[in-house]
Amino acid sequence: MISLQNILRINSVSSGLTGFLLSFFPNKAAEVFGVTGGFPFIATGLFLILFAAFVFRVSIDMPIQLNKVKIVISLDLLWVVASAIAIPLLVSEVSSLGILLIAAVMAWVALMAILQSKAMKTGKNTTTQIH
Repeated sequence: MISLQNILRINSVSSGLTGFLLSFFPNKAAEVFGVTGGFPFIATGLFLILFAAFVFRVSIDMPIQLNKVKIVISLDLLWVVASAIAIPLLVSEVSSLGILLIAAVMAWVALMAILQSKAMKTGKNTTTQIH
């Protein structure tokens, strides 16, 4: 199994890259999603960049503080729930590719939450500590 530290780093990198793309190319994102206006993409991107920084910080703390990992998992699950709610609400407003991308990211984030939770519960990562 991948260590908790590495799962957190994968989560951080994928969130940061997505945030960067959304923040710096909002008009392209709007085009892909079939909408006008880039502000929602900039705002989402900035949130993801901040989230990525937090997750990376959690991953480098030694020992890893499990209470902070629980915050990361909770935020991941909140993203999944928000995406599941957004898809049916946006299906008539966003392109098919946009809906597919929302669903794909939702699945990826759910996977991150599952892997982080499993790694945290197995306790195989000797660099973890409950605070």
